[in-house]
Amino acid sequence: MRVIAVDGLTKRFDGKTVVDHISMHVEEGEIVGFLGPNGSGKTTTIRMICGLLKPDDGTGTCLGYDILTESDRIKAEVGYMTQTFSFYEDLTVRENLEFVARLYRLRPQRAYVDAAVERLGMKNRQDQLAGELSGGWKQRLALAACVMHDPKLLLLDEPTAGVDPKARREFWDEVHGLAAGGVTVLVSTHYMDEAERCHRIAYISNGRIIAAGTVPEVVERAGLSTWIVTGKGLGALAQELRKQKGIDQVATFGTPLLVVGADDEALRAAIAAFRDRPGVTWSKGETSLEDVFIQFMAGVKQPYLARGE
Repeated sequence: MRVIAVDGLTKRFDGKTVVDHISMHVEEGEIVGFLGPNGSGKTTTIRMICGLLKPDDGTGTCLGYDILTESDRIKAEVGYMTQTFSFYEDLTVRENLEFVARLYRLRPQRAYVDAAVERLGMKNRQDQLAGELSGGWKQRLALAACVMHDPKLLLLDEPTAGVDPKARREFWDEVHGLAAGGVTVLVSTHYMDEAERCHRIAYISNGRIIAAGTVPEVVERAGLSTWIVTGKGLGALAQELRKQKGIDQVATFGTPLLVVGADDEALRAAIAAFRDRPGVTWSKGETSLEDVFIQFMAGVKQPYLARGE
């Protein structure tokens, strides 16, 4: 079942186009990651898909409902987790969940709240004030609230910002559990390890999708070449390499240098004079999603798409 099918979504604010004719399709049970720099249009796109914002142009359906005329029906079946913690900090965990249960008119209310508390492992914290929770526990409360009404679609907007690695991993384990049960997930993130846990990703820049597909597809289609440099004097070498035409990225990862270029022939020519430097070893490396992300942020002239997006 196709849960999201939108074509040509466009949104303008004060004459500026924030989302520029975005089209995308998402199948049931898929986890699709939205990547892109701040201000690229990710949040605006998510809000149009779930009926919180009306597009200026474009058409589509979400959960089988028209995004232009049936937004209320969409919102009833969507769980939306915002970037910032949006619950009452002077209420307890349980009181916040009871409030959400009343909003969705869930009956019996107690049963739904009990199930949410149990599912997210918050039984021992249900009487704690939300404002006293750590970032990870606030995240659990937010997730518990947005899945309590058994939504068919989860929209997660930068859900793990400021959360420690253990809490992030537990969060993603829960997300994958939901997807395995048929819930579709659309998530925006800046974390490359999170993007790699998605079934597919879409990279947005200046309101347009410029790359889409699985992580291996996106990395392969970017066409980048990567070299790994180890040895002595790498700090000075990095400065020299950054001045060479044909080298797009020079980055330090622990001890080695990563040297990346979009044109393999030009990159090989640029590094040729440095390959025989004493005390330095060069080896061909694998391009990472982060390399691709940085390359996109530097500017991509020609968009490319994958898997029918």
